Amino acid sequence: MAHALRLAEQGLYSTHPNPRVGCVVVADQQVVGEGWHRRAGEPHAEVHALQQAGARAQGATAYVTLEPCSHHGLTPPCAEALVRAGVQRVVVAMQDPNPQVAGRGIEHLRAQGIQVDVLDGELAAAARALNCGFVKRMEKGLPFVRLKLAMSLDGRTAMASGESQWITGPAARADVQSLRARSSAIVTGADTVMTDNARLTVRAQELPLSPELRELALSRPPLRIVIDGRLRVPTDLAFFSAGPVLVATYQTPPANTASIEYIQLPETDGYLDLHALLQVLAQRGINELMVEAGPQLAGAFIQAGLVDELYIYMAGMLLGSTAQPLMQLPIATMSAAVRLQIVEMRAIADDWRIIARPAARV
Repeated sequence: MAHALRLAEQGLYSTHPNPRVGCVVVADQQVVGEGWHRRAGEPHAEVHALQQAGARAQGATAYVTLEPCSHHGLTPPCAEALVRAGVQRVVVAMQDPNPQVAGRGIEHLRAQGIQVDVLDGELAAAARALNCGFVKRMEKGLPFVRLKLAMSLDGRTAMASGESQWITGPAARADVQSLRARSSAIVTGADTVMTDNARLTVRAQELPLSPELRELALSRPPLRIVIDGRLRVPTDLAFFSAGPVLVATYQTPPANTASIEYIQLPETDGYLDLHALLQVLAQRGINELMVEAGPQLAGAFIQAGLVDELYIYMAGMLLGSTAQPLMQLPIATMSAAVRLQIVEMRAIADDWRIIARPAARV
């Protein structure tokens, strides 16, 4: 199963909106077939592994990181493929949270006389973590939200003038490209687009991936979203010419153009309703949402309790007390502090990367 999870991880950048899945077929204590899901609409992991195994799949054990599907979608059901191949036993890391599957694949296999074992413990947790966005979208109707921040050692993100390039070094920026590439969508605010002339695209030359995975990642770029409640952002900026864009606003939007789509959402106290935005994005199949924004929007996501994970890149420099803070987050008392659990801290060249989660969500 550990090998199947490593295979599934290769789909980190390309399976959206589908989950990342790996499969290993074992006969006579030897791996006779393996596969992973590459892209939506293409064969699933089980199909690749069974094709490689051929006749050796008869009587074999299949290890699958997610319950085999039992419904007809863009591809035929994998549970049927396992039955036809004559597999004797299937080991599943976790049940599929998709209501269209949700145990039906396991039931179908067992009804056909196939032994099915569903794991718990460490490997089950790893399978769930690999598809954190897919799981959350299926269970809660919201995408998994990852907030990316870059700051100096004294917690500042830009000079008072707005100058911010570059706080972190090339290695940290390449790491951010991997985060962008694995995301279903990237959201930012109007001020970031206008102040930084940001494009928020995945820069191929900075992706630390093999040629095959880089090609897959670039074939499915994340949707770029700007929250522009008052429709202030000029559409002749680089952000709009770099590919399809979704503009979220509470104003009456203009007619959609070929590359710019507008959605109108509710307003709350003069700001766009972020929860409503996430619900719409989940309905569109967005599994993982990356927030790359300025202090105000970053603080708004935290204050609304919508952030699942923070990626904070910290550079060994001091920007001083007049520089801009990490986020606008008005907190008056210690009891109201947002407590985080730091789950990882590691050096990336001259910078540090901190991964943290709100304590209530750990």
